[in-house]
Amino acid sequence: MDNVDTVIMKPPKVKNKGANPIQITAEQLLQRAFLDRKKPFVQQDYKIRDEDDLDQIKQQKRRDFEQKIRTQRFHIGHWLKYALFEESLQEFRRARSVYERTLEVDYKNISIWLKYIEMEMRHKFINHARNLFERAIEFLPRVDQFWYKYAYMEELVGNYIQARNIYQRWMNWRPEEKAWLSFVAFEQRVGEIQNARQVMYNYMDAFPRLKTYLKVAKFEVKLGFKKEARKLLENTIEELGEESLKEEYFITFGKFEIREKEFDRAREIFKFGLENITKEKSKKLYEEYLQFEKQFGSKDEIDNLIFNERRLQYKKLISQNQNNYDAWFDLVNLEIETKNINRIRDTFENAIKNVPKNNNEKRLWRRYIYLWYSYATFEELEQGDILRANQIYERALKLVPHKNFTFSKLWVMYAQFQLRCQDLDKARKIFGIALGKCPNDKIFQEYIDLEYKLTNLVRVRQIYEKYIEVFPDNPLPFVQWAKLEKSLDELDRYRAIFEIAIAHQSMNMPETVWKSYIESEIELKEYENVRRLYEKLLGKSKNVKIWISYAQFEASIQEKGKCREVFKRAEEYFKGEKEMKEQRAMVIEQWKEQEIKFGDQEFIQQLQEKMPKRVKKQRKIKIVEGDLEEDAGYEEYYDYIFPGEEEDSKYLKILWKAQQRKKIQEQKQKEVQEQQKEIIN
Repeated sequence: MDNVDTVIMKPPKVKNKGANPIQITAEQLLQRAFLDRKKPFVQQDYKIRDEDDLDQIKQQKRRDFEQKIRTQRFHIGHWLKYALFEESLQEFRRARSVYERTLEVDYKNISIWLKYIEMEMRHKFINHARNLFERAIEFLPRVDQFWYKYAYMEELVGNYIQARNIYQRWMNWRPEEKAWLSFVAFEQRVGEIQNARQVMYNYMDAFPRLKTYLKVAKFEVKLGFKKEARKLLENTIEELGEESLKEEYFITFGKFEIREKEFDRAREIFKFGLENITKEKSKKLYEEYLQFEKQFGSKDEIDNLIFNERRLQYKKLISQNQNNYDAWFDLVNLEIETKNINRIRDTFENAIKNVPKNNNEKRLWRRYIYLWYSYATFEELEQGDILRANQIYERALKLVPHKNFTFSKLWVMYAQFQLRCQDLDKARKIFGIALGKCPNDKIFQEYIDLEYKLTNLVRVRQIYEKYIEVFPDNPLPFVQWAKLEKSLDELDRYRAIFEIAIAHQSMNMPETVWKSYIESEIELKEYENVRRLYEKLLGKSKNVKIWISYAQFEASIQEKGKCREVFKRAEEYFKGEKEMKEQRAMVIEQWKEQEIKFGDQEFIQQLQEKMPKRVKKQRKIKIVEGDLEEDAGYEEYYDYIFPGEEEDSKYLKILWKAQQRKKIQEQKQKEVQEQQKEIIN
């Protein structure tokens, strides 16, 4: 570096500073730029003529992706696009391979796990999804999203026991409060109330603070366990000590006793709270106590004071927002308590003047229309003014924007009102107008119920025809109509309706129709028709549940031979499908249980010999780089080995071991040859 000479460049001197005789205009510059412009790059349009062209394009795309991830290894977006590309080609093994390589780059990236899992769930690879969830929660147990999705997936597929186990494993990590409440909600959804209560108490033990205790107490009240709620509230102050000396605790406890009509207990609770909490921290408690005394006192002056105070409070809220319908309801109910008829009607009229401005926001309209319900009910039942109630219904129906949405309850209440007025024709007319303007399930159901109670079966059938015409994809009208005809011993009509329903290709939830049809035929003891329906259903779907249900039906009518024949057909079918070993195992298991019920030891022994073994196996994971395939280890999976397949399995295992030995020998030979070349060189 010291021997290099430094050259300093100087700008040349201008010898002639005069004007150039040839002047260049802006127009010439633009014209020259336009002539010398670069032509836009036009991407070549690939035309796929055969499978070779398609494979060539696939290989090119894969090379492009491999090049990108080779140069930008930690750019996760390239990896995800690569996996999505393979998924779009239905190349799930390749997609999984890409995802696995991505996880090797950054296994702590939550998005990678979620995308991987969502792919498996999207294509209904439930067991793959389970395996991924297990790996995810093992590596990242503090990521709540994995636990939520895992439990939700098991719940969706109806595997409630597994979902509960997942929640229990999650709770061992002491997650946040939302996780516990999610567990409680799950138990409530599956109807396990006692389990939900136990989870709530475990949640309380995990978070021993006042907020948690109050939440558990409210939960007990909601479920109707009021004695347990009272006991919990009483123990709160003993278990939490000074932490429980807060106004929200005494307010909650006091309100609970008020709802239980234990006014003396509520009074003592309020007093105890005010005595043990400073005045600065008990303002709200004092207001609640004052409200309690005003509300449950015995003097008329106190009542008037309460009404005036509350009325001013509600009017203040309404002045801030004229569309605060909750405040309007509170004000109306307050006026109803005063029993001042003129004031009640004025309040109702002022309330219904505040029509929602947005005709597309049904949620706000739903709260608003309840004012009309209350108004009409008040005039009819409280005042007995039929004419005024009828006018209120008509005004409400004119006001609702039926083109955007409607309210079934409004139409039904109006029709029922006419029935109470003994005007059947008017009620039918109202239902007819409703079905013409805005038909929906509830209006149809109410209209059918009305005509059925009147034993007007002709009209009932006409309404069902209209129902099916309007909602042809809904299985409910088909099933209900068919059951009606069955109850009337119109068996030809009943079967014709069901046949039309099962022949309908775009029916929503067709299994509902099939199930109802089969159950109805079983009730009629038309067993040949039941068999015909099962065979027809199997022609559409070979689901293992259908086979099992078919066999159980035969068993229920003591047709042992036909039951065994169905099970045998099912086994033969799944035996021919190599990818359905698990379904075949389910069939054999159900068959065995049925034979145990029959008590036939010979068949039980035969089925016991057919029972498969559930074994853990390994399979290769291959990584494709360009035109080369590389082994990336093995992954474990469960397989079923049936009797007669074990010898083939042993042979394959021996062959695999031989191939492994051959590879090791070839590798050693290569190493020896390389060493000899080095020595020669």
